Amino acid sequence: MKPRSFLTHAIHTGQQPDPHTGSVIPPIYMTSTYAQEFPGAHKGYDYTRAGNPNFTHLEETLASLEQGKFATAFSSGLGAITALVSMLKSGDTVVASYDMYGGTYRLFRQVFEKFGIRLLQVDTSDLEAVQKSLEEQPALLFIESPTNPLLRITDIRKVAGLAHRYNTIVAVDNTFATPYFQNPLALGADVVIHSTTKYLGGHSDIIGGTLITNQGGIKEQADFLRKAMGLNPSPFDAWLTSRGIKTLGLRMEQHQKNAMAIAEFLQQHPKVKKVYYPGLASHANHGVAQAQMSGFGGIVSAEFDFELEIMKRFIASFELFTLAESLGGVESLVDHPASMTHASIPAEERKKAGLPDGLVRFSVGIEDSSDLIEDLAETLETFQARER
Repeated sequence: MKPRSFLTHAIHTGQQPDPHTGSVIPPIYMTSTYAQEFPGAHKGYDYTRAGNPNFTHLEETLASLEQGKFATAFSSGLGAITALVSMLKSGDTVVASYDMYGGTYRLFRQVFEKFGIRLLQVDTSDLEAVQKSLEEQPALLFIESPTNPLLRITDIRKVAGLAHRYNTIVAVDNTFATPYFQNPLALGADVVIHSTTKYLGGHSDIIGGTLITNQGGIKEQADFLRKAMGLNPSPFDAWLTSRGIKTLGLRMEQHQKNAMAIAEFLQQHPKVKKVYYPGLASHANHGVAQAQMSGFGGIVSAEFDFELEIMKRFIASFELFTLAESLGGVESLVDHPASMTHASIPAEERKKAGLPDGLVRFSVGIEDSSDLIEDLAETLETFQARER
């Protein structure tokens, strides 16, 4: 049989009918423990913190979509990162992207630094900056591409090539791109991280994460750390994620279509100072994005020509864009990173990363794009009129 496509893997891999009943959709195994035939003799599962059939089903799907061999399901994206960093030792250095998600920054600075894990942040889209940072002999290079929220793009293949000369593990948070638009393992990364809360789940109703790799040793450590640290998801959340993934390809096409339409609309509006979207030819890393991604995703960030407090009232006034944290659901959301998702990053650090206080991040949903643009246009007109 010829290699299967993404859409086929998303629906079938890890989702075979239940062998006991013939149920087309595998059931939810809501159990904490499993009967053993003899002490230590069981059917592959002994306690759900260590494993559950719903975890196994989801992991098979996730690995296939990322062109990997192994996946481990976690309680959240931060749970997956916690497991990854827990593979390091005190005294190790982690090099990471500058404008990373605020929760990831908080985890490194307020938790792991206490245990002797040093964080060094650089612009990973700058190859010279990455090369210089690697001279510090980091144990881990942690990349977001696109970054959250400035949507910088790192040339994963080139950066991985540089890092491997120093025996540095390369991990890529692929949450924004999804495996539908980008496969970091195929570009040389050692580990892929996802917050499955976002596009993979796709419906804003679960919290989850995953770590995907081709290396058996990393998979073994990830499974152990999930069990040892209690980083497991619930079987129900794993089941919901498996359900959401079935439509991932279809949703991502609409997310991208809508995001491009909104980016182009904002780019032409007189009250918009700057638009950040890798699909635009004006984006600083547009060429790299074209080379390593098959699409540009559903996140658009922008700076508006309003004073800060007026801008906050502006983004709280939409009808279709809900003011909320998170992203990647079927509904459109709007976020003010400096006071919401990235508030845990000190103002000086945000400034150093080039993250302006006036930045707005749109998670563009799968509604009709004309309705979304009308919502933007009418709200912009209302606030422009108040200035006159």
